[in-house]
Amino acid sequence: MINPPNRYLVTSALPYANGPLHIGHLAGAYLPADAFVRFLRLSGKDVAYIGGSDEHGAAIKIKALKEGTTPQKIVDKYHSLIKETFKEIGISFDIYHRTTEPIHHETSQDFFLTLYKNGAFTELESEQYYDEDAGQFLADRFIVGTCPRCNHPEAYGDQCENCGSTLSPTELIDPKSTISGSTPVLRKTKHWYLPLEQHESWLRTYITEGKLDGKEHHYPEEWKKHVVGQCKSWLDAGLQPRSITRDLDWGVDVPQEIEGSKGKKLYVWMDAPIGYVSATKEWAKQHNKDWELYWKDEESALIHFIGKDNIVFHCLIFPVILKSYGGFNLPVNVPANQFVNLEGQKVSTSKGWAVWIHEYLKDFPSKKDELRYYGFKIMPELKDSDFTWKGFQEAVNNELVNNLGNFIHRVLVLTNKYYNGVVPVFDESISINAPQESGLPTWHDSELLDLFDRLHEFRSHIKAFDFRSALKIVMEISTAGNQLLQYNEPWKQEKTDPDLVKVVMNLGLQYVTALSVAIRPFMPFTSDRLRDLLALPPVQEKGEFVDLMDALSEGKHLISGGHKIKKAQHLFTKVSDEEIQQQIDKLMQSSPEPEEVKEKAPVKEAASFDDFSKLDLRTGTITAAEKVEKADKLLKLTVDLGFEQRTVVSGIAGSFDPKSIIGQNIVLVANLQPRKIRGILSQGMILMAENKEGKLGFVGAPEGWTKGDIVR
Repeated sequence: MINPPNRYLVTSALPYANGPLHIGHLAGAYLPADAFVRFLRLSGKDVAYIGGSDEHGAAIKIKALKEGTTPQKIVDKYHSLIKETFKEIGISFDIYHRTTEPIHHETSQDFFLTLYKNGAFTELESEQYYDEDAGQFLADRFIVGTCPRCNHPEAYGDQCENCGSTLSPTELIDPKSTISGSTPVLRKTKHWYLPLEQHESWLRTYITEGKLDGKEHHYPEEWKKHVVGQCKSWLDAGLQPRSITRDLDWGVDVPQEIEGSKGKKLYVWMDAPIGYVSATKEWAKQHNKDWELYWKDEESALIHFIGKDNIVFHCLIFPVILKSYGGFNLPVNVPANQFVNLEGQKVSTSKGWAVWIHEYLKDFPSKKDELRYYGFKIMPELKDSDFTWKGFQEAVNNELVNNLGNFIHRVLVLTNKYYNGVVPVFDESISINAPQESGLPTWHDSELLDLFDRLHEFRSHIKAFDFRSALKIVMEISTAGNQLLQYNEPWKQEKTDPDLVKVVMNLGLQYVTALSVAIRPFMPFTSDRLRDLLALPPVQEKGEFVDLMDALSEGKHLISGGHKIKKAQHLFTKVSDEEIQQQIDKLMQSSPEPEEVKEKAPVKEAASFDDFSKLDLRTGTITAAEKVEKADKLLKLTVDLGFEQRTVVSGIAGSFDPKSIIGQNIVLVANLQPRKIRGILSQGMILMAENKEGKLGFVGAPEGWTKGDIVR
């Protein structure tokens, strides 16, 4: 698909209904989608923006068990909170649905049954973890353990939320049941699997070349590099069958007409994305629309907004489900964002290290757009970013108050002061850049053409999902407006050159009017207030940006001379030091100590520089690993130093599975006196880090270093 379509179906990831929304959620999948959707509407496009709560899966059941209640009560509580929070912060869903609704269960079961009849599944018997104390099989989220990739001690059976790796339960080191805390055992059970390996060929072409069934498909043509990169890494490693059913008592039932379905539920990552379809059906029913136009018509475009932890599910697994069903559009783009950290640390909902959106709205009820603005400013579009309260304060005070708000307020104040609030009519022949008789555009016309160019660039950025750059253009327009006033000083020129001042003030009002539309995707509440101050109809998001650009391209004014505006009011107010300190104090009180200030082991006795300089530390890579016979704690490792291979015996068997550490970069004490350990000559020592709980982690060289480099 080369040309932009006229009809869009846009989705944001369905949040788990087991907790409130935080700033990472907002900046990751909801603000960018909302800005894109609002801009599509401003551009006259037909768009359905679909959202909803993900109310199934093990995470919900775990929450219910911890709180001694039922899953239904959990999802009822948090669905209401999440839905209201989205509404209050201005996320403009066309529908915010939920996956416990009957229409969703019916749609999900239809998908499963259709794929089953189409021969899209394989039925396999496998060993899965079973909690003997609880008397049940454990779904992925009921198992925690150490991540084999990054050694995070609290990885789930399906995913490590520390490094983002997708896992299977049997990969975890030292797995534990979250129900009883006991070590689970492996037992045989039967499930239906999606044979992803059968789809590798077309998936690779679809992801890397933007082609589907021989046709151009992606829009824009380029997907984000980290999205393509993550998908390619999965494809290069070889896709494996993915179980799409679970032994659970909470979720969507496998259709009863299928033999062996008793006690089986759909895997949440089959059930949840189908929620986009069921929500669209419900929206269409409520608004007398045809849902299939948005999901199946070739002139429609499907776009998913998600966080990077959901890339594989939306780019590989869900497309396979849609294609296996038949007749559905596949996403033309999945502009996944990276993660937002908080004050230099990862957001942790379990530890309370988060900015909760519903609490922010209570603390700053009149500053909704201020949070939206800062969310866009720090949006992790290509790499992780950091939310800081000081950064928020600086953005509001210096950019919104002193730049955007200051420009708009000055224009409105001076218009009321000099012209009683009436947009001045000026002599069209007045020009600063060139005499009118030269045939060149007047100064006023030239400035409007420049405004058109800026807004054209603004549009290009949004279409490319580059919202930070688009927002920067908005602020550059405001800066240009402030420079217009500063350079021409109408407060001085009014007495000596009133005709020039009319040109300046009229142009300033054209800028303000343009901003009232351009800020809409980012700050809709401010757009409404500004349109009211201009005494113009509110932006309905029905093609106003197209009208704006058409007017500028034709040399027309955006606000007419003789139009009367209202009295000036400040759109933004500063955030005080006291308010920021209160938020920082609350964050610190609700969270355990930051990692860097927790109690550590005491520092050993001082060693001289000469003692340290005797050590020869070298970078290397583990190329082979195996357990040492009759030694539970020892691994025999082969380490490649670039110039030679070394054998090292290391007491890390209790922390790492041998297969999981092959390819691991390490630092080796290369000149340690060799010694025999269990009959094996060990030629060095691998450096390891150990935390307070005794968990081990490798010390490795920075990315890009070659093997054998010296560490000083």
